[in-house]
Amino acid sequence: MGSASVGGRASVSPGGPGGPGGPGGPGGSGGSGGSGGGGKKGRSKADKKHRRANILTAAAAVLVIMLGVGIVGGTYFFDDVKLPPPKLENQVNVILTATGQELEKTGSARISVPHDQINEAMKNAVIAAEDKNFRSHNGIDMKGIARAAWNNFTGGELQGASTITQQYARHVADEKDISYSRKLREAVIARKLESEYSKDQILGMYLNFIDLGRGRYGVESAAQGYYGAGFTVDKTVKGKKQINAYQAAVLASIIKQPYKTSTHPGYDPGNKEALAEAKQRWEYTLKNMLEMGAITQEQWDKRQYPMPLDPKKSKTVSTDGKPVGMVMRHVTYELNKLGITEDKLAKGGFTITTTIDPRVQKAAEKAGMRSSKTSPMNGRPATYQAAVIGIDPKTGGVLGYYGGDDPTGTDYGGYMSGDGSGVQAKGGQSPGSTFKIYTLAAALKADYSFETIWDGTKEKPGGGKINNAGAETSKLCEGKVTHCDLRFATIKSYNFPFYWIANELGQDKVIDAARAAGVETMWNDDYKKIPLDSTKPDEWNKNFDNEVAFGQYRVVPLEHAQGVATIVNQGVRNDAHFVKQVQQRDPKTGENKVIWSEKKAGKRVFDPDQMANLLDVLQEIPKAVDNPIKGRPAVGKSGTWEMPNGNDNGDTWFVGGIPQLAATVWVGGSGNRVALKEPGDKDMYGSGTPAEIWEEFIETASEAMNWEVAKFPEGVKTGRDDKGNGVKPVVVEQPQGGFDEVYCSIAPPGDPNCVGFQNNNQNQNQGNNPNQNPNQNPNQNQGNNGTNNGDDDDGGR
Repeated sequence: MGSASVGGRASVSPGGPGGPGGPGGPGGSGGSGGSGGGGKKGRSKADKKHRRANILTAAAAVLVIMLGVGIVGGTYFFDDVKLPPPKLENQVNVILTATGQELEKTGSARISVPHDQINEAMKNAVIAAEDKNFRSHNGIDMKGIARAAWNNFTGGELQGASTITQQYARHVADEKDISYSRKLREAVIARKLESEYSKDQILGMYLNFIDLGRGRYGVESAAQGYYGAGFTVDKTVKGKKQINAYQAAVLASIIKQPYKTSTHPGYDPGNKEALAEAKQRWEYTLKNMLEMGAITQEQWDKRQYPMPLDPKKSKTVSTDGKPVGMVMRHVTYELNKLGITEDKLAKGGFTITTTIDPRVQKAAEKAGMRSSKTSPMNGRPATYQAAVIGIDPKTGGVLGYYGGDDPTGTDYGGYMSGDGSGVQAKGGQSPGSTFKIYTLAAALKADYSFETIWDGTKEKPGGGKINNAGAETSKLCEGKVTHCDLRFATIKSYNFPFYWIANELGQDKVIDAARAAGVETMWNDDYKKIPLDSTKPDEWNKNFDNEVAFGQYRVVPLEHAQGVATIVNQGVRNDAHFVKQVQQRDPKTGENKVIWSEKKAGKRVFDPDQMANLLDVLQEIPKAVDNPIKGRPAVGKSGTWEMPNGNDNGDTWFVGGIPQLAATVWVGGSGNRVALKEPGDKDMYGSGTPAEIWEEFIETASEAMNWEVAKFPEGVKTGRDDKGNGVKPVVVEQPQGGFDEVYCSIAPPGDPNCVGFQNNNQNQNQGNNPNQNPNQNPNQNQGNNGTNNGDDDDGGR
C-alpha cells in the first residue's frame, strides 16, 4: 500500500472546496459554465465579484492570523490569555476480588502513566501519526493555522490544529469550537505550554488524554483494550508484554478518527468497514516512523498488520446483569464512609480490593439461585427469593454475597439503596427464632444457665398464651411443660422461655445484645425504622415488646449475618465489610499507594466462657434438623415467622456456620411476603429449604477453599440454675428400709418401685410418659424438620 493519499492531522485535504487546488480555488476546476482552464470565460460578473470577495476575505484572515502569531511571538507573556494548569485526567477505578481478579472497572476508561514511563515505541508512533515535526517546532504549525483560516473563511470544513501541543492546548482550555479567534487563543496557550514544560512532559500529558475509541482514553487503557490485559505501554510494569512498534502504530493511527461518523468509517480496525482505511493509515504512520528513524528498514520490510481484539472481547470488565453486581452498592457505601465521595470516584485512579472470594461467591450463588440446578430453590415459584451471606468471622470480610438475581433490583441481603447511600427506609425481614441467639447472649450475661427451668403453662401478663407454632401446650418438652430446661427449649426452639427472659430482663437488654453483636437496624410493627446505634433503650422499649426475644421484628439480613459471625467467632465482633483495601494511583509517579486497609483486630463484646456454653448448645441444632455439615463441627439456629393471617409462614431462616465461615440464609417472598411451601404443599420452616441451602453453601465453599476441619471450644458451664420461672420436680431419695406408701405418695409419677400403691397410680400419665425410657437422651429424635411439637417454632401473630 502507498501512503501518499493519507494526510496528517487535518480531516480535509488542503485542496478542499475553495482552497488551493480545490474547486473554486486558485488553480482548481472552474465554476459553472466551464471547467479547468476555461473557467474565466463562463463566469458572470456576480460570480467574479463573489470569488474576489472570498479570496480577499481569506487573505485578510491569513494576514490577521500571521500578525497574531507575531504578537504571540513577541508579547504572549503579557497577554491576558492565562495558561490553564495541566488537567488531572479522570481515570479508571479497578475493583478486584480478594484473590486479585477484576470484578469491575468504573469511571473513565483511562490509566494515566507518567511521561517518563511510557515506552518509546508508543511515543514515536503518536508523533509519526499526529505531528512528525513535534520535536523541532515551537508548538505552532503556521501552515496549519493558514489552512484552517482559509477553510473557515471560504466555507470549507472547519479544521483544527495539527500539532500535538495545540491539540493539548485546546483540551486544557476547553476549546470546543474552531474559529480564527479561538485558533489565536489556542496558539497563545500552545506557546506558553512549550515555555513551561518539556516536549516529553507535553507529549505525556497528551498521551494520557487522547480518545482512542471503544471508550478508551489514554494509551495505557487503549493498549489493554485493543491487545488484552496482558499488554502495557508502561515500561516499568512487570509481568505484562510491552506494546511493540507495529501495535503502537495501530493505536496511534486511530487518534485521527476513533469513531465511525456518517461520512467516515473511522480507523478502528475492529470495524470491518474501516479495516482497509485503518491499514492504510497504519502504513502512513509506520512510514513516518521509518523516516524518523524510530524503526529500522528491516522492521519496515517485515511489517505485518497486528489485528487487535474484537471490540466485543475488549469491553471493560463489568458486573452488569450478574448477581455479584449487588456487591458494588456496598462497596460504594463503604467508600463514601471513608470520605471517598462520588466526585473523587469520578476522577478515578483507585484500585479497590474487595473481600469477595470468587470461590465462596460462586458457592453462595450456586446454593441460592433458582436457576442453579443443585440449589434447593430450583423449581420453586418466581415469587420466592433467597439471600445467602457468607462472612469470615475472624475478619468480618464478606466472602460471598447473594442478594438476588437482579443487581439493579431489590437487595434482599442488605436492603442497600441503589446509589449506595445506606439502608432503605423500608426493608428487612422478621428473623424468627434465629434472633434467640441474642436473647441467649443477654441471658447468659445476666447469669442465667442453660439448666434454668421454665413453665410453659404460664400466660402473658394480662392474659394470653405464648405462641409455640401451634403446638399443644401439654406436648411441649415431652410432657415436662411446667419444668422445661432452657437447653432443651433452645434445641426444640420453643418460645415461652425466651418470652419470659425478655420480660425479666427487659426488651432493651435483648436488643442491646443484638446491637453489640452487629444488628444496627430494626423496624417496629408500624414499619418505623429504628437505628439502634443512634437511639436509646427507652425508645427501644417503646417500640418493641417481649416478642422481640424470638424474632418478631424485622432486621437486615446482612446485619443479622454480622451478629451471627460475632457468635461464631466466640463473642469477638468484626464489622462486616466488603472493602479490604483501597489504593490510589499517584499521577506523578504512576505508583499505587495504599490509603486504607481493613482492621485486623476485633472487639470482644461477649464473655468467652458464656459463648463456649452457647456454641456447645447450638452445635446440637444442625444435627437435630438433619442438616449437619459433613465431617465438620457446625453451629446453627433455625427461624420462621408467620404471615399476618397466622396460617402460613412468610419468612424462613437458617443461620450459623463453621469456625471459618459464618453463614446466613433467608428465604421469603420476592417483593411482598408470600405463603412459603415445600414440595407437596407442606409449610416451609427454617429447618427445611433454608437449612438445605445453608448446608450446601457451607459444604461447597469448604471444599472449594480446602479449609481444614476446625472445632469450636469445649462447652463451659456458666450461670445460675435457679433463675427460671419453673420448678424442678422434687427428687426423693430411696428409703433404706424399702418402699412404702409414704414414700410413694411423694415419689415421681411412674416410679416402677411404687406400682400398686394407690397414690402413685393416680398420678400416672400426668407428667412423664411412663412408656419412655427414663435414661433416654432428651436431645435425641429431634430432627423432625419443624413439623411436630413446635420444632422450629417460630411463633408469629
